[in-house]
Amino acid sequence: MSPLPAGYRLTPVPESRKDEFLAVDHLAFGSQPTPETLAEVPSTLEWDRTMGVERPDGSLAAVHSSYDFDLPVPGGVVPCAGLTWVGARPDERRRGLLSAMIATHFERALGRGEPVSALFAAESAIYGRFGFGLAADDVRLKVPRSAALRDVPGSDALTVTFDTVDRERHTDLVQEVHRRAGAGRPGWMPRETDALRARPLVDPPAWRDGGEPLRIVVVRDAAGDPRAYALLRRKEVWSEPGPRYPVTIRESAAVDAAAAHRLWSFVLDMDLTSEIATGMLPADDPLLHLLVDLRGAVPRLADNLWVRLLDVPVALAGRRYQAPLDTVLAVTDARLPANARSWRLATGEPGADGTYAATVEPTDAPADLSLDVRELGSAYLGGRSLAALAAAGLVVEHRPGAALAAGAAFGWPLAPVCSWVF
Repeated sequence: MSPLPAGYRLTPVPESRKDEFLAVDHLAFGSQPTPETLAEVPSTLEWDRTMGVERPDGSLAAVHSSYDFDLPVPGGVVPCAGLTWVGARPDERRRGLLSAMIATHFERALGRGEPVSALFAAESAIYGRFGFGLAADDVRLKVPRSAALRDVPGSDALTVTFDTVDRERHTDLVQEVHRRAGAGRPGWMPRETDALRARPLVDPPAWRDGGEPLRIVVVRDAAGDPRAYALLRRKEVWSEPGPRYPVTIRESAAVDAAAAHRLWSFVLDMDLTSEIATGMLPADDPLLHLLVDLRGAVPRLADNLWVRLLDVPVALAGRRYQAPLDTVLAVTDARLPANARSWRLATGEPGADGTYAATVEPTDAPADLSLDVRELGSAYLGGRSLAALAAAGLVVEHRPGAALAAGAAFGWPLAPVCSWVF
């Protein structure tokens, strides 16, 4: 456990201290929601997983929490501690509070049997030093109105409705389409609690930046079943040539190519609009393939999920592999010494889907690859190649061809992404 300043201590934060917890968070992130906004936004915190650092006078100096997640990984799911709400008062920075909180987070997660932790980083330079690796990217596009799309069979048989978001009517719809759209995609975190399911549809006026109330586009098939949605808002902007409304999409999902095509065909050609900001998309999203002129869109690649392997053998055995592999990984881990040794990862016979399970055992055999747990986390969801990391000098290859073989095995056909920030 990292040392705290004299008189400081780590402590659970119960719901009865919610106001204190939020006060520290607001100081850390420079925000001050109104009472009306706080009343409208559901609390997603899991209080039995919420911790803080107390000053000698008993007030909170720093806070963090985590979610009880099942993280989709290549070929399966693993228990995951979703680290969140991490913040320290500005006058308590650079005193070791974050290091102490991360250490207790690791300890508590391992005690609950969670071999992996994941997070979204408010500042991307922070978490690598704690062994988190960037495991997924998302792409955000700004697409001009009327951008042409390639045809997809079946799209014209689907219908579209446009409505104001109603949490009572739309929460279950969004949840079901989101679940189906992400099936099989690593990192596509489900929203299992009532508060997390409600969160995407929350729309206090303070969040609108002068735009309209949150709207929802729903694509349905002939039976009336929803197959895609987009949560969006327009903002009234007029210029000398006429209306130039921007469209901002909070979240979108589609269960298949026809539904994606129908959704984007509608969203990209709404009256009065000029430009559509897509929100977070996977790096292989159908829209990137459907746009006739991809250069006409303005893409931005952003870091998405950061992953930390807390129990290396359990985590590596919890996913499947795209190719056979028998390799020895010499892992360094400055914060969890139990991981810091050589591990033999060996796959067996392919399953019915053509992928491979693996056993992971400690070994004294010579290493094929040497790497830090950070790089192992980067490769864990299949979105970073161990061969590319070796080419960048972040993985050391001891046996010729070992990095290429490991890169092929760890890879996955679907790019990892989490479609919402937790």
